[in-house]
Amino acid sequence: MEELDQWKEQLLHWWSLAEEQLRQVPPVQLYATAAILVFTTLLLLSLRLLKRAKSNTIVLTGLSGAGKTVLFYQLRDGSIHGGTVTSMEPNEETFVLHSETTEKRKTKPVHVVDVPGHSRLRPKLDEYLPQAAGIVFVVDALDFLPNCRSASEYLYDILTKGSIVKKKIPLLILCNKTDKVTAHTKEFIRRQMEKEIDKLRASRSAISAADITNEFTLGVPGEQFSFIQCYNKVTTADASGLTGEISQLEQFIREYVKP
Repeated sequence: MEELDQWKEQLLHWWSLAEEQLRQVPPVQLYATAAILVFTTLLLLSLRLLKRAKSNTIVLTGLSGAGKTVLFYQLRDGSIHGGTVTSMEPNEETFVLHSETTEKRKTKPVHVVDVPGHSRLRPKLDEYLPQAAGIVFVVDALDFLPNCRSASEYLYDILTKGSIVKKKIPLLILCNKTDKVTAHTKEFIRRQMEKEIDKLRASRSAISAADITNEFTLGVPGEQFSFIQCYNKVTTADASGLTGEISQLEQFIREYVKP
């Protein structure tokens, strides 16, 4: 008890000293200090809320004919909408994933954007990338080899964009149409794209700095390129838009857009 009383006396002494010091401070200075404290507190709270309000946007991209639009419809309502369709305008919608519509618990809607793969329409991709929680790069696993170079070039350009690198936006290489017997495996597709990107690194590094439009370079100098070396996380998965086998795509979405 004696020790507690000593603590009380000490606290009262400190409080009286603090009051005395405050009386010596001009009122204007006190108001200014209080205003700064309130402003700082509000700013910190705002920043914390902004961090919590994470993006719910998933961007589907890749070459034309890879099956992005069918995947978009499968995610939205479990249908294929007439089969393979080549989009000339982005499909953009916010919805609860079709596979989750029967669940009793509330799930967070996902904003999915299907960006056309035609070369003339690719600049539209830059409108959506900065707000993406994740990027899905769709590859046609059935007709992969003839398009390997073009797909790798497109992927290289995405992986070296400042908006992707600075935010470390995760990217999924989704090998579509893997239900077909002659489709290539995701391991094969990954290795071939790594080889192509390695060639691209060498050829583009030879170009003069004035001609390079990429904001960042890929890989480790002197080493064979691997997706592990990328600034952001790159993974691969299988899918079949026409049969509705999109579980690995949904897993990727839910990893970065929490339900």
